[in-house]
Amino acid sequence: MKQKRIIIVEDDRDLLENMVKYLTLAGYEVTGAASAGEFYYHLSRQTYLLAVLDIGLPDQSGLVLAEYLRKNTSMWIIMLTARSTLDDKLAGLKCGADFYLVKPIDCSELAATIANVFARFDEKPAFPEEDEERWEPASAPWKLERSGWILITPKGDSIKLTSKEFEFIASLDVRKKTIVARRDLLKILDYPSTEQASHALESMVSRLRKKIEEAGCEFPVKTSHGTGYCLSADIISI
Repeated sequence: MKQKRIIIVEDDRDLLENMVKYLTLAGYEVTGAASAGEFYYHLSRQTYLLAVLDIGLPDQSGLVLAEYLRKNTSMWIIMLTARSTLDDKLAGLKCGADFYLVKPIDCSELAATIANVFARFDEKPAFPEEDEERWEPASAPWKLERSGWILITPKGDSIKLTSKEFEFIASLDVRKKTIVARRDLLKILDYPSTEQASHALESMVSRLRKKIEEAGCEFPVKTSHGTGYCLSADIISI
């Protein structure tokens, strides 16, 4: 079986070496790069299926690398960074990252994430093309007021959000109609990666759905069971 080719960009050379060794033993063909310059050099000479990108590189932000990959390739992208604020997490998703891992990270966690990514390669899209018309944004957009954690419905009614509800909607907003994986949402909302936390996320979404439906509006979020969530309507951040 042909090995899956991965490139890791990390300026901490000890960490980079450990990740390369671990993933090589896990059966992947791995290239390490300690800077953006090295990354572009390898990318010009080889093709890869997945990139693990550190944000804080010495010569160029990993976010810029992610944007480049998203525009020019079909590679999967995992952001690896010590930054854990909501804005940093949303920036990672907005630039096109598929997963966001926060340091310190164990190599086994990275390997599990990569295995999860490759397991999705041959899966059918959560929203088949024939169903796309069902999820076209409504003509009147929703509005997300960031300063006050308020969601304004297409009818003009204001819904006060909790911090978790706001972070949930904001996370979906940066990816628009693209599914945000459940495990990424758990990290963004600072839930642990446990079954109990997954149930807590579902409960939060259920409460938010009820709050919005009580305001006389259809819930603007679509659940992809076993995968994650995505928006089913336009939301404008104000």
